[in-house]
Amino acid sequence: MFPKCQLFGTEGCHLCEQAESLLMPLVLRGLSVELIDIAESERQVEHYGLRIPVLRRTDSGAELDWPFTPERLRVFLM
Repeated sequence: MFPKCQLFGTEGCHLCEQAESLLMPLVLRGLSVELIDIAESERQVEHYGLRIPVLRRTDSGAELDWPFTPERLRVFLM
């Protein structure tokens, strides 16, 4: 079973779109990912602005910065 995650990004970010595409096969297998648009929070822009897309586990708070590969994702989600 996958942990619940959040994907921090913003609209129009091509790297964020790539990250979403990479995550989609896992979503189809049961991964729950909440998309968070950092543009809606000044604090999130300051924290994530230069790092997006960032995948965050809600159970542990661990974060995976882009670029992530299928292998890095697998290890991160275990």
